[in-house]
Amino acid sequence: MMARLKAQMIGVISDTHGLLRPAALDRLRGTCAIIHAGDVGESSILEQLSRIAPVTAVRGNIDTGTWARELPETEVLEVAGVSIYILHDLKQLDLDPRAAGFAAVISGHSHQPRIEWRDGVLFFNPGSAGPRRFSLPISLGKILIDDGQLNPELIEVEA
Repeated sequence: MMARLKAQMIGVISDTHGLLRPAALDRLRGTCAIIHAGDVGESSILEQLSRIAPVTAVRGNIDTGTWARELPETEVLEVAGVSIYILHDLKQLDLDPRAAGFAAVISGHSHQPRIEWRDGVLFFNPGSAGPRRFSLPISLGKILIDDGQLNPELIEVEA
């Protein structure tokens, strides 16, 4: 009989642009991993997030400082037997995620929260958790990974 993998909750945040709200930190507590999908703004954001859970982050278009050179443009994270592909701008996706074995593609950049399934692959954008832009919500996300199934959730954060 095959052993069942323990369910894992990951936090997903993007486009903080140097602003990490206490309410966002509170909503990420209890996660086993945090993904930051770029436009971090400053290294202290990643340091604060890493006090909650291990952080996997990619470089966004505003991440131009010396500190950001260490951040890759794309990254892969495996959680509970599921492979997740991470990049900042979905328009720069240059692979077929399903053919490559990814269950999810995490991106940011647009500041527009979105959960979309394409050909069995989750495309997830947590929106922007940083400064408010236009009339878009301030948001982040969580994905529960349970026995290979992904259950995404978008969470609005108070300003």
